[in-house]
Amino acid sequence: MSYTALYRNFRPLKFSDMVGQEHITRTLKNQVISNRVGHAYLFNGGRGTGKTSSAKILARVVNCLNPQEGEPCNKCEICKEILEGSLTDVVEMDAASNNSVEDIRSIRDEVNFLPTKAKYRVYIIDEVHMLSTGAFNALLKTLEEPPEHVKFILATTEPQKLPTTILSRCQRFDFKKIPDVDIIKRLKIICKESNIKIDEEALKIIAVLSEGHMRDAISILERCSQENTENIKIEEVKDLVGLPKLEYVNGLSQAIIEKDTIKSLEIIDQVIDDGKDLYNYLWEVVKYFKDILVYKATNTLKLYSEDELEEIKKLSNIIDKEKLLDIIYQLSDLENDVKWSAQKTIMFQTGIIKICRESSSTNIVNIDNTNIEKRLEILENKLINMKLGQTQPIKTESRTVKIEKNAEEKKEIVYSNNNSSNGMEVWKKVIDVLKRDGKIRLYTALINTRINEVNDLIWEVEFPNGLTSFNQRILEDINNKNELVKEILKITGKEIHLKYKDMKNLNKEENSKPKSAIDNLGIDINIID
Repeated sequence: MSYTALYRNFRPLKFSDMVGQEHITRTLKNQVISNRVGHAYLFNGGRGTGKTSSAKILARVVNCLNPQEGEPCNKCEICKEILEGSLTDVVEMDAASNNSVEDIRSIRDEVNFLPTKAKYRVYIIDEVHMLSTGAFNALLKTLEEPPEHVKFILATTEPQKLPTTILSRCQRFDFKKIPDVDIIKRLKIICKESNIKIDEEALKIIAVLSEGHMRDAISILERCSQENTENIKIEEVKDLVGLPKLEYVNGLSQAIIEKDTIKSLEIIDQVIDDGKDLYNYLWEVVKYFKDILVYKATNTLKLYSEDELEEIKKLSNIIDKEKLLDIIYQLSDLENDVKWSAQKTIMFQTGIIKICRESSSTNIVNIDNTNIEKRLEILENKLINMKLGQTQPIKTESRTVKIEKNAEEKKEIVYSNNNSSNGMEVWKKVIDVLKRDGKIRLYTALINTRINEVNDLIWEVEFPNGLTSFNQRILEDINNKNELVKEILKITGKEIHLKYKDMKNLNKEENSKPKSAIDNLGIDINIID
C-alpha cells in the first residue's frame, strides 16, 4: 500500500475544517447558500494557507447534489468522483509547468462544451502568476465572459505579477498567515487521529517554526514522527529542523552583552562545527535578544522552561533596555548583510566582533590580543584572496610609501581649519574602502573614530572609546600605515600627517605628562610624492 503524506491525508474537506481563514470561508458559504457564486475567483496568499484546499471545496460544493448550509456533502457521486480526481469536469492545472499559449487555448476551446456529469465545469489554475504574457492575453476574454456552465478559480502567491486586466475580472480573496493557536489546535487533532505522541512545548515550537503556514507545520510534524515513534520532545524538533542548541544562543548573547569577543568567536566555531546554518542561528539570536527585552519589560515569556527563563532573567538584569534595542538593531543589520553575502561565515564573525567592540573596549583590553589578531588575519586573508587579480600590489618601505598620482583618480577637495565635515566625509570613505577591500584588522581598529583637522596638513584621529594596546599595535604596523597613506592620498591628493588621540584617557594623561602622552600615542605617517 502506497504512503500518503500527512498534509494530503488531512486536507480540509469542508469550509468548516479550514483554520485561520474564517473571513474567507464565511463569505464563500454565504455565496453558495444565496446562489451568487461568481464566475472567476483569485485566491492569494502564502504557501500552505489553504488556497488550493478552498478551491477544491468550492469546486465540490457548486456541483454537490446535496449541499448542506453552503458545505459539500462529500458523499454523493459527484463529490466522491471529484475527491478521487476522476471527474473530468473539474480540471486542476499547474501554471508553473503549463504556462504556454497553447495550454490556455485548449481551455478556451473546451469551455464551449457542456459538462459531462456535473453542473459546472470548474478550472483550478494554481500558481497562475507563472503564465506567459501570451497565455494571459488568451485567457482574458474567456475569463471576463465565460459560458454560464464554467467557473474559474485562480491561485497565486504573487498577485503583483498578474496583469491588472486579469485582477479586475476576478473576485479576490487574500489568505492570511494562520495564527499559532489555530495551528496548534489542528496539529493536536492530527496527532490524535494518527496516534502521534508529542509534548505541548514541541507543538508550540513547530507552530512558531511554520511561520503561519499550515502545510509547513504538518510537514515538520510528519518528519518528527518518523524520527521518533514514542514521544516527540522540543529538543528533537529543533535538532531535526537544524536549529542551534539554546545553550549556543544563550552563550553568544551573554558574550555580546559582556563584550567578550573571544568567547563569541569560540561559540560561533562550535555552531559551524555542528553544521548549523549561520543565518538561522543569527535569526535565533535576534529572537532571543527580543525575548530578553520582552521579559525585562513584562516579566513574562512563553515557549521557555523554568531553567531557560532563569538564564534570560540573569541576562536581563545586567543590561538596560536601550542597549538591548541597540543590539537588536545591529544584529538585524548584520542579518541582512549575512543574507546577501557570498562569504556568510566571514561576514558573521566580523559583524559579531564589531558589535562586541561598539560601546566599550574595557573587556577587549583584558583578552588574549594575539589570539584575536590571528583570527582577524585569517579572515582578512580570505577576503584578500577573493580579490586577487583585481588590484595591483603596492611596494612599501619601512617608513614611507610612494604612489603615483593619477589625474583621473585624484579628487581635489578644499579644506580649511573649520572644514571638519569634509574631513569626516573623507575619513568615512577611507574606512569604507578598508571594509570593502577586506582589511578587517585595520577596519575594526578604526570603527567609531573621528577626524579633527588641526590644519591643512595635520589631522588627528580621535578614539572616543579609548585606544587599546591591541588597536595600537595594529595601527603601528608598517603595512597598515602604508594602506592608510595610500587611501588618503587617492581621495584628497594631499600629504596628510596623522596623529592618534586617546580621548577616553586624555584627562588622565594631561594631569601627569600631557606632552609625552600625546607623543607616545601619535604615529607619524609621511608621504613622499
